[in-house]
Amino acid sequence: MAITTEQIADAMYEMVKEVQGKKKLKAMDLTKAMVHKYGDEGCDKKMCKAAIRSLIDSDRCVYTYFGGSYIELPHEEGAAR
Repeated sequence: MAITTEQIADAMYEMVKEVQGKKKLKAMDLTKAMVHKYGDEGCDKKMCKAAIRSLIDSDRCVYTYFGGSYIELPHEEGAAR
């Protein structure tokens, strides 16, 4: 069964959510993990890039920069509560 871009995006989101606050993940970290996880089902770098783009465009994840670009969940500001 072929894997879809949306399934990859959901798996990436869960991975980012799991390590939020403990570790920062780069786009390549997510891509390598997904190719390793779904490689035999047709997952490639192009699909992973599209999945990351959909996560960013839908505001489920954001890019942050601390000496390198990382993908994280959006932060909630203290005044937003």
